[in-house]
Amino acid sequence: MIRFAGLVGAVLLVATAAFAQQAAEPLLKGEAAFGDWHADRPGVRRLIRPEDLQAPFITESASNGPGVAQRPEEAKPILPPGFSAEMIASGIINPRVVRVAPNGDVFVANSNDNQIRLYRLAEGSARPAEKAIFANNLTRPYGIAFYPPGDNPQWVYIANSNGVVRFAYRNGDLKARGEPETIVDNIPRKNHWTRDIAFSPDGKTLYFSVGSYSNVGEEGMGKEPEGGLDAWMKSKPLGAAWGMEDGRADVLAFDPDGKNRRVVATGLRNCAGMTIQPATGALWCVVNERDSLGDNVPFEFATTIREGGFYGWPWYYIGNNEDPRRKGERPDLAGKAIVPDVLMQAHSAPLNIAFYDGKSFPPDYQGDAFVALHGSWNRGVRTGYKVVRLKFRDGKPTGEYEDFMTGFVVSDEAVWGRPVGVAVAKDGALIVTEDGSGTIWRVTYDAHRS
Repeated sequence: MIRFAGLVGAVLLVATAAFAQQAAEPLLKGEAAFGDWHADRPGVRRLIRPEDLQAPFITESASNGPGVAQRPEEAKPILPPGFSAEMIASGIINPRVVRVAPNGDVFVANSNDNQIRLYRLAEGSARPAEKAIFANNLTRPYGIAFYPPGDNPQWVYIANSNGVVRFAYRNGDLKARGEPETIVDNIPRKNHWTRDIAFSPDGKTLYFSVGSYSNVGEEGMGKEPEGGLDAWMKSKPLGAAWGMEDGRADVLAFDPDGKNRRVVATGLRNCAGMTIQPATGALWCVVNERDSLGDNVPFEFATTIREGGFYGWPWYYIGNNEDPRRKGERPDLAGKAIVPDVLMQAHSAPLNIAFYDGKSFPPDYQGDAFVALHGSWNRGVRTGYKVVRLKFRDGKPTGEYEDFMTGFVVSDEAVWGRPVGVAVAKDGALIVTEDGSGTIWRVTYDAHRS
């Protein structure tokens, strides 16, 4: 890690400025929404539309990964008035997805250590009353799901980079019962390894996301599949890729026992996070779009996943915008790529999504969604590195999103935090993981603090 002189002062200065500018933030639209971390603060709102897309290559493709600064002991994320963050744990090498069991236990995928951690929090506190390693010897675990959905699960499903395993489970178990049972295997594990899982509300379908092998099919994917394009189109779902990308950039579905594999949707470069929207039962996905087309192209997105839907990759993006690197290869797919529901700044790297169905935040948060933005590397001035709130009205996205949790970036060169996981605790708090400093946070609201 990098230690920067004056880091504490920088963080506190940003926090003071943020709280001074909370009220009545204007809605940023079009190019005004293409800012960077300097403008980020709780309450900043953005609305990005498909027509706001710039042409590719207006700016050069940047390589601008962050240095990770050591987090000062007193540094905390910046939140809207009335909200506060308390640390649950620190010093974890790679905390990624976080999911909350029906009994309130917090499960965290520690991907680099190939384990699932468990935290049982003291009532009304971020202090762990108990903590344990729930499972070990996994393979870059990421997604976590409890089955069947509801208050009395019998299994914990874990998405490894190469498939899905499950452990017998009863509410309150601190450690896995016995050895893992393999449910799904033969999944390609290299590159874009973040495999998430979710169950349909009726428990009959296990959804499983598999990201692409390469950025835009440039590695191991020729212009046509073996046997010709016509034969491929007749035997595969709309927009299915081939070669090294066969079975990738997809959302797959299985029966809960791992049988009856099928493709739900294609053309999703890296659906790194999935969840079910409580109000509608719809499957939602947050997607890391492709790189190397410029600072603001294309937009990242969150979207419902439609059965049989094609979302563009690698030939098109954000609807009918053809990628110049695959120009003219698939005219048959023109006009067939679904336009996503919520567009976010390019290269923000959304990794997880959770709908707020708790009761402890203000009423207008009910039904909205939180998305963790891991942060850019392919942008001249960095963006992301925050948690944002997607706005919904009557169960439908407005397209607008708002900065909720910021303060992780300390300079143009360094960050101390990179948000990854978001989950709603049983008591209505928001649990957030970040893998820059390896911390887990509990976010609560108290009207008396606002």
